[in-house]
Amino acid sequence: MNKLVTSLGVDMSAYWLPYTPNRYFKKTPKIMQSAHGAYYYDDQGRKLFDGLSGLWCVPLGHGVERIGAAIQKQFNTMDYCPAFQMASAETFRLATRIADMAPEGLNRVFFTNSGSEAVDTSLKIAIGYHRSLGNASRFRMIGRERAYHGVGIGGISVGGISANRKMFSSLMVPGVDHLPHTYNLSQMAYSRGQPTWGAHLAEDLERLVALHDASTIAAVILEPMQGSTGVLVPPQGYLQKIREICTKHGILLIFDEVITGFGRLGANFAAQRFGVTPDMITFAKAITNGVIPMGGVIVREDIYNTIMNQGGQEQVIEFFHGYTYSGHPMPTAAAHAVLDIFEEDDIVKRASALEPVLENAIHALKGIPTVLDIRNCGLAAAIDLEPMKDQPGLRGMHVLEACIENGILVRISGDGIVVCPPFISTPAEVENLVATLGRVIKKLA
Repeated sequence: MNKLVTSLGVDMSAYWLPYTPNRYFKKTPKIMQSAHGAYYYDDQGRKLFDGLSGLWCVPLGHGVERIGAAIQKQFNTMDYCPAFQMASAETFRLATRIADMAPEGLNRVFFTNSGSEAVDTSLKIAIGYHRSLGNASRFRMIGRERAYHGVGIGGISVGGISANRKMFSSLMVPGVDHLPHTYNLSQMAYSRGQPTWGAHLAEDLERLVALHDASTIAAVILEPMQGSTGVLVPPQGYLQKIREICTKHGILLIFDEVITGFGRLGANFAAQRFGVTPDMITFAKAITNGVIPMGGVIVREDIYNTIMNQGGQEQVIEFFHGYTYSGHPMPTAAAHAVLDIFEEDDIVKRASALEPVLENAIHALKGIPTVLDIRNCGLAAAIDLEPMKDQPGLRGMHVLEACIENGILVRISGDGIVVCPPFISTPAEVENLVATLGRVIKKLA
């Protein structure tokens, strides 16, 4: 095996990086050495503002001592508790805290280890619920184009990003269909917050109901704001119409809030920001500030009760699903510390106050050559760049590398650039992040 060595003398050959062009990366490696507060430090000695909050998952910044202390205390007390047939008391308490933050009526929490697992769990809960009602014919799932729902088999099936699907098409869950995505450049360019055009696109769900018949459809799953594909914000009234159609036809509505949950849109959950209550919410990422993996599904009480009531005798398992690390004591301790900080430091309000700072700064980049569109919602924004001829994604990669050289980290999605700064950022840091990004794009145009 040929060795590929970093500047620190570390052999890169054995590690297969996820969601990364490995051949390109190993020619131009980007090695992070340490992190503190809102900054990373790389192997070149550069201080980099974390303009992507880790990967949407570090809103409180890095190296938060209160989280580390909570994990250490839990380790000294009980490092692991079997997830089957027993549980830690703190896991019950965490479920209650999360339920209290969720929209009214969503008060049962199933823990997983990631957003991908949370999505697959929510799909299984939907199937289990309908089967418990005697509606075994409801097996279809409706996703949406350009959606990202993780990398589980269920998640890529309901997801709508072709690159995530084409290699694994033979594994896809049968009976899945997709709504159109809501993005239309000619109608939505340079929208601030929710676009005013596009609510009518929700009516396509009625077309799918007519095509498949409601009696075969178990659930619709949507990201309230599509994050991984580049901050696609729902048009005004769109989610409300989706909710109405689902209710009308007895179809469950699942919000994938792995990115939007816990404050990213200036509310506990996007469901509350947009005023639409789904039947389930998936979460992950920010719940532990990215320190230890954890995810979960928040479920409407009657869904839980329906499955419980069809469980047969009490000693029989009602729902044959779960993970070795569901509700693990260590991420549970981290999550408690995170929620303590959210409450005591009024973190969601702090994030909300930064929204107009980011909005004004990002839209000031309109008119820079190669910029096709700018969008924002909450503490998230995206810029679409004109692709280089016959080289999709290369302009985005060049922007990422130039940003690192200029002291900031951003998220790239092909030729789209996403910024989602930590909630602890100062207004000056957010403004500098965007101004630096603008200078980089302009110089590379």
